[in-house]
Amino acid sequence: MATGFKFPVWFAFLFLLSCFSSFCSAGDRFTLGETLRDGDNITSKGGDFVMGFFSPTGSNKRYVGIWYANLTVKTVIWVANRLLPVHDKNGTFLIDKIGNLVVKNGNGDLLWSSNVTVETRNSTACLIDDGNLVIRNNDRDAARLNSALWESFLYPTDTFLPGMKVFMERQGKERKVFSSWTNESDPSPGRYSMGVDPRGAPQIVIWDGPNRRWRSGHFDGVEFNGVPNVTRPTFFSGFKINNGDDNKLFFTYSASITSSLVRFQLTVTGNELQQRWDEGKGQWNALQSRPAGGCDLYNICGNFAKCDKEGCLCLEGFVPRFQEQWHAGNRTGGCVRGTELECRSNSSVLRNDSAKNDGFRALQRVKLPDYADIADVNIDECKIRCLDDCSCNAYAFVRGINCMIWRDDLVDIEHFEEGGNTLLVRLHPSEFGKKNRTIKIVVISILVALALVMVAVWLVCKYRARKRESKRTNESPKNHLVRSGEFSTEFSGPGNLNAEGHQGNGSELTFFSFSIVAAATDNFSLANKLGQGGFGPVYKGRLPCGQEVAVKRLSQKSGQGDEEFKNEITLIAKLQHRNLVRLLGCCVEGEEKMLIYEYMPNKSLDTFLFDPVRESQLDWRKRFNIIEGIARGLLYLHRDSRLRIIHRDLKASNILLDEEMTPKISDFGMARIFGGNQNEANTNRVVGTYGYMAPEYAMEGLFSGKSDVYSFGILLLEIICGRRNTSFRTDEHSGIIGYAWEKWDEGRPMDLVDRSIWDCCQHDEALRCIHLALLCVQDLAVHRPNMSSVVLMLETDNVRLPLPRQPTYTSMRRSVDEEDIWHGNQDLPSSNNVSISVLIGR
Repeated sequence: MATGFKFPVWFAFLFLLSCFSSFCSAGDRFTLGETLRDGDNITSKGGDFVMGFFSPTGSNKRYVGIWYANLTVKTVIWVANRLLPVHDKNGTFLIDKIGNLVVKNGNGDLLWSSNVTVETRNSTACLIDDGNLVIRNNDRDAARLNSALWESFLYPTDTFLPGMKVFMERQGKERKVFSSWTNESDPSPGRYSMGVDPRGAPQIVIWDGPNRRWRSGHFDGVEFNGVPNVTRPTFFSGFKINNGDDNKLFFTYSASITSSLVRFQLTVTGNELQQRWDEGKGQWNALQSRPAGGCDLYNICGNFAKCDKEGCLCLEGFVPRFQEQWHAGNRTGGCVRGTELECRSNSSVLRNDSAKNDGFRALQRVKLPDYADIADVNIDECKIRCLDDCSCNAYAFVRGINCMIWRDDLVDIEHFEEGGNTLLVRLHPSEFGKKNRTIKIVVISILVALALVMVAVWLVCKYRARKRESKRTNESPKNHLVRSGEFSTEFSGPGNLNAEGHQGNGSELTFFSFSIVAAATDNFSLANKLGQGGFGPVYKGRLPCGQEVAVKRLSQKSGQGDEEFKNEITLIAKLQHRNLVRLLGCCVEGEEKMLIYEYMPNKSLDTFLFDPVRESQLDWRKRFNIIEGIARGLLYLHRDSRLRIIHRDLKASNILLDEEMTPKISDFGMARIFGGNQNEANTNRVVGTYGYMAPEYAMEGLFSGKSDVYSFGILLLEIICGRRNTSFRTDEHSGIIGYAWEKWDEGRPMDLVDRSIWDCCQHDEALRCIHLALLCVQDLAVHRPNMSSVVLMLETDNVRLPLPRQPTYTSMRRSVDEEDIWHGNQDLPSSNNVSISVLIGR
């Protein structure tokens, strides 16, 4: 009976030992009793790393370290006896009697010890293929637990590698993990250190002695917000926060290309250097180096100031603390409030009530200040919480982090040309609407000097306006309103647009006089200006009947002109669909050409989608409904309308949203009409927006319905990601297509989903939309679905989608032998038994 009990125990023990041997073989480990001398090395099982004695460049001192095995440039990643080198080649390293890894000189003096906390007399040191040196206990019970007594990865020197864990202290305590070499010949700890500050949201920090030198900005679960968008896809891409067995949080890093050697090093000059090994050139290539100097250096402009390419500026509502030093170029003193908050004033009696009157000024595209506190509340409650706290200086709401509040001085703010976040800075009510006194005096002086001239000009203009109005009244018996067929033969009746298709008869359209439109828009005041497009400015107006309208006024400097104006009148007047903007009328008078549309209170899709504050209002259900609406609108243009129309300028700013967030396609100035049997055409004038243009159109001038499908695919990816196409342009990606394909090919397409909608996202719908987008942006038009197939894919769950082809990002002429895989009835094969079959790359 005893024998029957012992056999499985010993069998299990032998099995665990065999598992341990899979990590360590004879050449990559040494055990108690083995002594390795200078010249003896151990090599990891895969042959990637070597451990032994070495001398740094320019030094004869000997150190025990770990370095890459097969590189032409010797690159050390870890050093044991940094403080006490061996001065000759008589040094040894071994495991002592209590299980510690130690380094000794020729006299037997102890120079370094691993200081294992658990004593054992049966331990083994093993060099793993990722560069980690691990000490394990070979005792039976310990082997069953398979636990490490000590790891070099937990005691790094100046190098961070994929697979390392950088643990964070609880309760906001900083932890300095890495330290630079003193110089290239001396690996002893230098003046610079690097680690993690977990306060609020974690961020990576470099210290120069006790002082901060640089910080990465806060980590939102995907990226660090202190690194501009243009560098994020390469710099620090792949970092994640995990929770260990002991409930300790730690950072890890995974390289996007696992076959490449990547390392992060804290250099002797205090820079965090990311490098990748170039096998062809036999050298390390620097991907990024931080700080990059200038604004990248910590708080270079002082408190309550921001740094940008122009230099240091006090935040609005703040003034230099020391005026003379500031103007002399010494900005370290920073800035202070121009007017102190009422709740902080000694004379304030009702402090809480007065604090409610404070306002917030938005500071956009910035690296958020240091020393933030986090609150798990929504954006509205975040603002209230800041107002209720008299010590609160600013707040921000960042996806992946939520509410961030700053109670200390605002330090280390950098303004970016692209990327960053929006900071809401709290100011005294008097700061809003306050004008610069000097500017007021100058403006008043100019106005007084030109008063007589302005009055004279006004009288002349008024006289001419009355004369024109009198003439128009005599010519128009209906006084202000006539039909489009009556005002000009140039814009009415049948016509031909660049011989690209017959228009057919015009639809009845209301013509407005210039005076009516001017009155409706308060003489085109800036207060009524809604935006500016390629056509010209757009104004909000109210007709005499009370109806709100949007007035698009053709700019004389616009690259578009009479042709585009005629296009838009002709096309929109004939189109009636709930997902197309409705044209109410037009105005043609002298040099003025204007279009009057129904008013869209929610403006365009890009005002929500790319705004870090408003994007949360577009949850997944609203985004999916918008996607479906755009697709149905395009299907109507391509197939169901009386005229077959190619839009040619589909993008987020041309999708308007009504009060119910229903999408409506607008801006038909670039559109073209096709004849009944016409499928494609060629043009010598390529118009539209780069980034949304199909390759065959941008390169060859060839356009068809598949050109709009390509633009729809780009727009679909933007809606899913919540980011502009241009924000993905880096050395590694040509745009959003390259980034999306990389995630698809890695089997992680859901990484594309905007983090602000992750919790509410229907993953099967999002995955189908990502798959569909990649089909729509295929390089060749014949490989893209048409809009009828797109609508079917969106609205039917049991449609099998074909695999997309990897994009090449180049335009190629079509071969006459290529067959359109979407030709024929252009329906997709479906299965009644399968809900959806979406195949992921790799």
